[in-house]
Amino acid sequence: MSLILGIESSCDETAAALVTSEREILAHKLAGQEAEHAPYGGVVPEIAARAHAEILTPLITAAMDEAGKSLDDVDAIAATAGPGLIGGVMVGLVTGKALAMAAGKPLIAVNHLEGHALSPRLVNPDLSYPYLLLLVSGGHCQILRVEGVGQYRRLATTIDDAAGEAFDKTAKILGLGYPGGPKVEAIAREGDPEAVPLPRPLIRSAEPHFSFAGLKSAVVRAHKSGAHRPEDLAASFQQAVVDCLRDRLEKAIHDHGRCAHLVVAGGVAANGPIRAMLEQVAEGHDMIFTAPPNWLCTDNAAMIAWAGAERFAAGLTDSLDFVARPRWPLDPTAEKARGAGVKA
Repeated sequence: MSLILGIESSCDETAAALVTSEREILAHKLAGQEAEHAPYGGVVPEIAARAHAEILTPLITAAMDEAGKSLDDVDAIAATAGPGLIGGVMVGLVTGKALAMAAGKPLIAVNHLEGHALSPRLVNPDLSYPYLLLLVSGGHCQILRVEGVGQYRRLATTIDDAAGEAFDKTAKILGLGYPGGPKVEAIAREGDPEAVPLPRPLIRSAEPHFSFAGLKSAVVRAHKSGAHRPEDLAASFQQAVVDCLRDRLEKAIHDHGRCAHLVVAGGVAANGPIRAMLEQVAEGHDMIFTAPPNWLCTDNAAMIAWAGAERFAAGLTDSLDFVARPRWPLDPTAEKARGAGVKA
């Protein structure tokens, strides 16, 4: 059994965790930055990086104390090395390197997206490769075939904005504050999802990808018209996202075949209506729907430690000169999507 220290600092959550290769989470400490970023309606990279630098070492110490472990007990140190806000990524990766060097332990540079992609396996030992993954978060919206550790085939990606980004923008438009996703979902429960006619970008398109920029623009126009209740606009927006995700998933399954498991991961995976839709899609294709608990969907260090444990078991470690990456695709061989393509 191996013990992995995980460090996460890619956006606005600072976290440290100790996880074993036997799927035991011995400790997990997390510090959010909602108060720091709320006045700006979104994450300010410079503020995030400073906050990571201030809190990360105390969080690691607290995690060690909670687990009753020291660095001597750790087999490897896994730190997010990208993609993400580069200042925050550098804080976590440099800290991981320093600890690895001081303790003489291997470093594992973890792709944040791989942390999300493998997180369901942390809580479900029956989830075997390959599986179909919808990775949906603030910065990414992709459909991937997960074939093994470090083995990903990208089937679809966003050509502009991610679904989570659209949720946050809608929350800002409606004056709901930050973070936006849970607040949009909350007021959407009081609204009519058919009240506001909104577009479903790329639905029934021959290309496989997602697009949410046009939906965001439509929400802006609808809000400026003053003709709709915020609850109805939130509900209609959320339903549009659900419809887009369903359509693109159905296309991916049609074009590439089903897997035994349909898996969702990433922050937006905590959304109730999205999960309900995915359960329906899985049932319709005789697939097993798998999702991590909500706390494991959002950014956390347990998923980074677990990805580190899987990579460590496969003999995959990294040198101390590994460079932090603001962008880092899981499938570097995938054809570049039209449009900006920066989220691919």
